[in-house]
Amino acid sequence: MRTRLIFNPTAGNAEQYEADLAAAALVWRERGWSVELTPTTAAGDAKRLAREAARQDYDLVVAAGGDGTINEVINGLVGSSTALATLPLGTMNVWARELRLPLQPRLAAQAMLSWQAQPIDLGRAGDRYFLLMAGIGFDAAITAGVRADEKRRLGALAYVLRGIEQAIRIRGARSRIRMDGRTISGRVLMVVIGNSQLYGGLVKITHRASIDDGLLDVCVIRGDNGVSAVRHLFAILRRRYSHDPEIEYYRARSIQVTTTPRLPVQVDGDAIGQTPMLFTVAPRAIYALLPPDLPDDLTQQPTSTTNRPRRTVPRLLRWLLPRS
Repeated sequence: MRTRLIFNPTAGNAEQYEADLAAAALVWRERGWSVELTPTTAAGDAKRLAREAARQDYDLVVAAGGDGTINEVINGLVGSSTALATLPLGTMNVWARELRLPLQPRLAAQAMLSWQAQPIDLGRAGDRYFLLMAGIGFDAAITAGVRADEKRRLGALAYVLRGIEQAIRIRGARSRIRMDGRTISGRVLMVVIGNSQLYGGLVKITHRASIDDGLLDVCVIRGDNGVSAVRHLFAILRRRYSHDPEIEYYRARSIQVTTTPRLPVQVDGDAIGQTPMLFTVAPRAIYALLPPDLPDDLTQQPTSTTNRPRRTVPRLLRWLLPRS
């Protein structure tokens, strides 16, 4: 299988990083894959390199890094037959956790040998596609506040510290949210629009989301201040969504969010702008390697080679089928 592995050469501990990449590539090469390690040199490079791989008919692009790297890659692969995979080398690795992929790179590479390519949905925020979710308000303010050096030094703790800081300052914003023709309004602290379920690698805020149902799941968290936000998040952590009258859950294909004052917006952990913004679903916009034992509620399609859509990737499937 012709594979491009895209990685950031300045990320993490250089020596360990190189060892992890080499170990994963060796696993795949021993199986007969052609693996090309391609470094990025600047922001936006992963998108450009993924788009180039799609145009050159690569079978697979592996994003070696975290969810931000994956987001760049999907924006380069959207609409193509080149499939997405990830080698978890980032801070949170939410997509890897969603798929129950081992977080040790060599084990992850071995696991993916038996995975298969399936078409999945993406979300779209303005002109930016997202794989996991979009956040508006409280969480986007936290994301925007975390510096790159803090993320490298502190990992997930950097988000916790910024979260405490934002909880002290945050106030609810007057909002108007239009979903497939239905409009709701009121003061909100945070809106999460999910294509998948797992949020931050820890909790399922959009707990009914499916990656191939043609819908986005919308969790609206109302309130006036940071105390409300913390209380609601505890309700989510305890899976008591239905017991909190200020947590509302919807599903839609199109979501227009307008707020006063404007609220920050993030997708897949990257700050991208402010409201107002339109969010839409892009059905079956990309192929992704998926395990055969995905949770039933995360996908509507069976992970098998039967009943496969006409738009297929023959060489990719040949390499991914288990060998006797």
